[in-house]
Amino acid sequence: MDFTELAIALLLILFLLLGSGVWIALSLVGVAIVGIALFTDRPIGASMYSTLWTSSTSWTLTALPLFIWMGEILYRTRLSESLFRGLSPWLSWLPGRLMHTNVIGCTLFAAVSGSSAATLTTVGKMSMPELSKRGYSDFMSVGTLAGASTLGLMIPPSLTMIVYGVITNQSIPKLFIAGILPGLILAALFMGYVIAWGTLKKPNIVKDPAMSMKSRLYESRLLIPVALLIFTVIGSMYSGLATATEAAALGVVGALILAAIQRSLTFSSLIESLMGAAKTSCMIALILAGASFLTLAMGFTGLPRGLAEWVGTLELSPFMLLVALMFVYIVLGCFLDGISAVVLTMAVVTPMLNEAGIDLLWFGIFVLVMVEMAQITPPVGFNLFVMKGLTNHSLGFIAKAAAPMFLIMALMAFLLIAFPDLATFLPSYMSETSM
Repeated sequence: MDFTELAIALLLILFLLLGSGVWIALSLVGVAIVGIALFTDRPIGASMYSTLWTSSTSWTLTALPLFIWMGEILYRTRLSESLFRGLSPWLSWLPGRLMHTNVIGCTLFAAVSGSSAATLTTVGKMSMPELSKRGYSDFMSVGTLAGASTLGLMIPPSLTMIVYGVITNQSIPKLFIAGILPGLILAALFMGYVIAWGTLKKPNIVKDPAMSMKSRLYESRLLIPVALLIFTVIGSMYSGLATATEAAALGVVGALILAAIQRSLTFSSLIESLMGAAKTSCMIALILAGASFLTLAMGFTGLPRGLAEWVGTLELSPFMLLVALMFVYIVLGCFLDGISAVVLTMAVVTPMLNEAGIDLLWFGIFVLVMVEMAQITPPVGFNLFVMKGLTNHSLGFIAKAAAPMFLIMALMAFLLIAFPDLATFLPSYMSETSM
């Protein structure tokens, strides 16, 4: 059986398992078992337990539950309310005015969360009622919030970055720092969309009372806690004072201190945050373990090498290869969540990238844009379901509202291809002690 027949057979098995409702992690393990049993003479048991154990005991993974816990703690504080009050006095002069709080609020919360769902839920619960009360368009509120919340995947700390770094053996701190500039540029593009809407539509919205400079500065004090937390987490990694895991621990301590100062974290909500972090961490760790076993099985079958050689015969330029992968990830994003799409594909994609001479660190940021797009693509766009839970709108309305943000992300992907230094500039100046 050649590699094309093998690929088709394994894909059919995977879609059969996923379509039957089997957990993603167990589906990956099932495909790996079939691949080893039918197409190789390797021992299944020995390969499985050694791979699952090795992938589950990686030191790099310790940052994952800590960052998730930090986000769970902050989700239960009044941080989002403080963000809105601190930002709104400074946005009244921009076209679109307070609609920018969706983008800026998501950008700031992304820098202390790592999860797009947590970012969407936290900022959405705060901004949606306020914007609706002031007469802002529901269509724009829903669209900008669904799109901007995906910045939780790009701006560090990012859970998907950690997963990608573990799979491809890339430096987690370098990936984190690489996402800062593209994340800020993407946020600026989102704000540009809001400015264009405010300029062209000239919406009839309730004007906020004028505030003196003294009042604005006084309200801005509410931004100090999140600024300190961002500086602690990101600054400690960039300076080389802390690894990703140590920065995550500092973030948890900072989140607990912030919650204690605000008196917003009770014993019961602390337990809830621990349970939420444990459930999410276990889910991701199980998916990673299954993906590691599938990667090993694919290596035994020779599928990645055969596919990479086949792509080599097509003589695609690096640009055409990236465009092809872009369409692949967009299609996968219609049916899988972002982390699953990454772990499913990297075993096959990595040899292609190495053959084309594409930097895996840069590709990590590129694929994160694809994952962000997957969050708002129907029928399985995770942010669409979260947004539906926050509003009374249909999935069709939410998807339509988020469509312009999807196009902006596609533009960002092409900007990364045209200007790769956007992702590699900051990591090149990092201290070696943080690697």
